[in-house]
Amino acid sequence: MLYYLYEYLTNHGIHVPGLGMLKYISFRAGMAVLFSLIIALVYGKRIINYLRSKQMGELVRDLGLDGQKQKEGTPTMGGLIIIIATIIPVLLFTRITNIYIVLLLVSMIWMGAIGFLDDYLKKIKKNKDGLSGKFKIVGQVGLGLIVGITMYFHPDITVKRKYADAKVVNRNNVEQNFMPTEKITVSTVPFAKNNEFDYSGILFWMNDKDAHEWAWIVFIPIVIFIVTAVSNGANITDGIDGLAAGTSAVILLVLALFAYLSGNIIFADYLNIMFLPNMGETTIFAVAMVGAVIGFFWYNTYPAQVFMGDTGSLMLGGVIAVLAIILRKELLIPVLCGIFLIENLSVMLQVVVFKYRKKKFGLEYAQNNRLFRMSPLHHHYQKGGFHESKIVNRMIIIGVILAIVCLITLKMR
Repeated sequence: MLYYLYEYLTNHGIHVPGLGMLKYISFRAGMAVLFSLIIALVYGKRIINYLRSKQMGELVRDLGLDGQKQKEGTPTMGGLIIIIATIIPVLLFTRITNIYIVLLLVSMIWMGAIGFLDDYLKKIKKNKDGLSGKFKIVGQVGLGLIVGITMYFHPDITVKRKYADAKVVNRNNVEQNFMPTEKITVSTVPFAKNNEFDYSGILFWMNDKDAHEWAWIVFIPIVIFIVTAVSNGANITDGIDGLAAGTSAVILLVLALFAYLSGNIIFADYLNIMFLPNMGETTIFAVAMVGAVIGFFWYNTYPAQVFMGDTGSLMLGGVIAVLAIILRKELLIPVLCGIFLIENLSVMLQVVVFKYRKKKFGLEYAQNNRLFRMSPLHHHYQKGGFHESKIVNRMIIIGVILAIVCLITLKMR
């Protein structure tokens, strides 16, 4: 909104000293992260006290883990802190009519609402199972449909790719290095020399024109799968104090940098990556969310004063997935969101191996010879005697390493 105020005043010949800074994405991004951090830190405590007054405490299942019962009664639904602390600076500092900002706000509110309903049923209606798993899947598929259809059909979502033989060195004429704006389902393939992949290529039996016309048949289901997988991965990762928040902050910071570079034609030319028109505003959203998550992390570190609940974890995973998709970096998700992936796989492998051993050797053998002491993976290490703070710190360090690998892909072709 402040940007539109600047535009309005400028168009009417009114020049307020310092207001011109609002035309720079870097300035607005800096203000957004500062505002979100302050909102989360200052008002986070008030939200926690409100949740506590409404008896929104966590009901802890007895899993036999050290210190588990002490968490009983800790306020949950803390994801509201992240949502509020993100939305306010985004509304203040972005061009809110930008299609990418609209898509991200819809994603945040949509997944936050699904998580909130799950937490509400558990805490207010005393339904220990919360929202049925199939309804969560329906919600995730619904968001995937919205994102996929918008990405494919909206006229403002385009890309500009570099010519293979681009040689213009003059930074004032870098646009000459790029092809005309295209409306295509192209993505970035990490660690590859010719690193652009068009989903229409999967329809190899069609001619080029038909393949591009029908690419949505492939693209939209892939978007749905990514949104569902990443949101579930974040949800599973949210099992011990600070783990989901800490790892998500690292992921969001990398995506914010990708947004800034991809939305700036000079950096896109220098790094030899796709230029994504109108993408720069997304940087502001991403860094605002980084500030909100760090502010929440202040209260979520061990011993946690608040849990994010499904309100936060499903929302975080959904927004991260959508950010990666709109940045054409979804194929980097297995690396960038490696912690989410490992946590997800640990649950699936535990179930598959248990069923196999039960069928082949019997129930008693399967129970006594599990693949992991407990799944998800962070509980395996807890059962092994590691303190949860050590587990969280080491997983965040691994997340940072994976983030650096993703950043290296900007130059590894």
